[in-house]
Amino acid sequence: MTPAARRRHAPPREEVLAAAMETIAERGLDGLTMAGLGRQVGMSSGHLLYYFHTKDELLLRTLEWSEGRLGAERGALLSRQAPVRERLMAYVDLYVPDGPRDPHWTLWLEVWNRSQNADEDARARQAAIEGAWHRDLVALLAEGVSRGELRPLDPDRQAARLRALLDGFSVHVAVGIPGTGRAQVLDHVGEFLAESLLP
Repeated sequence: MTPAARRRHAPPREEVLAAAMETIAERGLDGLTMAGLGRQVGMSSGHLLYYFHTKDELLLRTLEWSEGRLGAERGALLSRQAPVRERLMAYVDLYVPDGPRDPHWTLWLEVWNRSQNADEDARARQAAIEGAWHRDLVALLAEGVSRGELRPLDPDRQAARLRALLDGFSVHVAVGIPGTGRAQVLDHVGEFLAESLLP
């Protein structure tokens, strides 16, 4: 089949990526096969390999797709006319997983698991995703300082610390560590923000 014919018979890209995300969330990347995904979306495993080449590339593209959707949601939340503290908690709420095996966080765990063996392109793409979260948080903290809603602080350093805290808690929520459910994590982070950032 020619490349043009493949494109005509392929399901929408979002359908493939949504199905991949669902399968990875349920069974992990090891539980995802191109044949199984192909059956799910009505596409041959050969066609999927033509588009994605490897499961690792499929994983990274699925993460990029999921992050694109989250990035749009984050942008809308952070651009609202609301106090910085309120928007900061909205950022945290979006960051923290909904619970064990949260689909978005399961993708991240799989990507991080493969990062040590990733090539430079894959690492750069992952860094670009993380960089977007960081830049948005830095801008929000800087706004809070300039308006006097937050203590004087270095927005970049504080954003790095806050994201490290969120990552650690989020991994615990995503893998289901007892005593670190979403509600407890939001309470911990709220206390941390009040103690370290607010005037």
